[in-house]
Amino acid sequence: MRRHEYDVVVIGAGGAGLRAAIEASAMGVRTALVCKSLLGKAHTVMAEGGIAAALGNVWKEDNWKVHFRDTMRGGKLLNHWRMAQIHAQEAPARVLELEEWGALFDRTKDGLILQRDFGGHRYARLAHVGDRTGLEMIKTLQHHAVHRGIDVFMETTMFRLLAEDGRVSGAIGYERQTGRPILLHAKAVILATGGIGKAWTVTSNSWEYTGDGLAMALEAGADLLNMEMTQFHPTGMVWPLSVRGLLVTEGVRGDGGTLKNAEGERFMFRYIPEFFRAETADTEEEADAWYEDKTKRRTPDLLPRDEVARAINAEIKAGRGSPHGGVFLDIATRRSADYIRRRLPSMYHQFMQLAGVDITREPMEIAPTCHYLMGGVKVDPDSQQSTVAGLFAAGEVAAGLHGANRLGGNSLSDLLVFGRRAGLYAAEYAKRLARMPALDEERVRRAERDLAAPLDRHEGEDPYAVQSELQRTMQSLVGIIRTGSELEEAITKIDALAERASRTATRGGRAYNPSWHTALDVRSQLTCAASVARSALTREESRGGHTREDFPKADAAWGKRLVVTRGGDGRMEISIEARPEIPAELQALLGEERPAGAPAAAAGGS
Repeated sequence: MRRHEYDVVVIGAGGAGLRAAIEASAMGVRTALVCKSLLGKAHTVMAEGGIAAALGNVWKEDNWKVHFRDTMRGGKLLNHWRMAQIHAQEAPARVLELEEWGALFDRTKDGLILQRDFGGHRYARLAHVGDRTGLEMIKTLQHHAVHRGIDVFMETTMFRLLAEDGRVSGAIGYERQTGRPILLHAKAVILATGGIGKAWTVTSNSWEYTGDGLAMALEAGADLLNMEMTQFHPTGMVWPLSVRGLLVTEGVRGDGGTLKNAEGERFMFRYIPEFFRAETADTEEEADAWYEDKTKRRTPDLLPRDEVARAINAEIKAGRGSPHGGVFLDIATRRSADYIRRRLPSMYHQFMQLAGVDITREPMEIAPTCHYLMGGVKVDPDSQQSTVAGLFAAGEVAAGLHGANRLGGNSLSDLLVFGRRAGLYAAEYAKRLARMPALDEERVRRAERDLAAPLDRHEGEDPYAVQSELQRTMQSLVGIIRTGSELEEAITKIDALAERASRTATRGGRAYNPSWHTALDVRSQLTCAASVARSALTREESRGGHTREDFPKADAAWGKRLVVTRGGDGRMEISIEARPEIPAELQALLGEERPAGAPAAAAGGS
């Protein structure tokens, strides 16, 4: 086993992990960055639309208070108010900082950072680089981290956190290429491992998203929060099957794209709170203008993500779907070919190369895809420290900011704002410790044995079969629309799969053994899947990303948080706690009228 010693270890090298490592290093502590894949290949690049920040470059009326209000309302008020406040106040500085480090943004005529419309944001607020914003952000942060000389462990998967008496002391994992165990002894650990999308069959998430950080945190004694809040992005590719679920940015709709069913109808008008008819309009622009006058929103195609995803799902179930089981997203009839290629270059090439579809001439086929987890590790809103001393979390793996539904663009600013804060406070925590925390060598040996267990079995379950059955279970029983009976069935199946996963066996050695990697990944996936299903069964209402067909409306009595813990006997427990009370001055912002000069609000999400 390779052993290393650091003050701060950051697990995960997406936007949050990179920003955390940069900040910790700047504080003068020994910092390591661990990435499951290669440096730069992070899920942050999938966030194409932009970074939400109230810069006020397009609408001078925009400010942090309006951004705070949008975030809280989008999250159905289940957000932690303090995280929403910090995020809205600090996002502009983080975007300008990124620009100082070399990020190249699209520009207004005056040379300022250009901002685009996105669902749920009252003003055009997303700073962007065409539809490749996440890629630009990762490149910029990566170059800055390398410049600082941070130690990077690539293609390394962490398997278990080491903690003694409620205090973290490091993590143990393995090198994916060689299979060699690695122990990172640390004063503080920051989790930035992202979400859990690979527990579903159709997802925009890449293979790394198996919930490693969440499972490790729960096992180490940390609490998880609101795990039932899973977001299904309305627009993922549906054809060919090899790319099913691949993200289609909300920027397409933000730039004028409209949703249509197989009959050519703009069906979103059917799903607004009151049924308004736009049949007398001669053009789509007139229909939108009529809709804005009636509802004070720009277009029904930019309703909140959860609402759009449910509407698309309803159209497909009603038999009005596209040939491959989706609906159509059309921008060709409203924008010129030059405009589309300039504003949406990635989408143009994605459909042309993967599906043979020219989006400047014909519509895209899309359907909802599992995209984002609003729940995650419960953290202190200011420091990002979990309920375990020395264990911090930032980005998608941490809960609180987004509540029941994330607005598009808030993910990238979340990574920057809370990645920085996690790095800052983890470094300060590490500096306060006079010496390295003690390691329990018996725990280390036990973790190493558990790591090698699938390799040591000569016969057992096929890890790929277990993983595939889990994905089918989550897709069919814990999807966009949920019911109590199906959730109970899912929990029974997940428990049975967990038993099978404890007996997985893999052939071959440690080096280059994806079967072994899958056997370890599926354990984390099952832990996360169980927490989602059990939380979803507990919350008897529909709110944001969580829809119960048997409890179809939001219930004020359920404006509370669900906390997942690991009991003394190792069993998963769900408890209910009150939301933190919003201070009166911030509560007043949530009820204020539309500011003078504001465009009509849209609602929804990268």
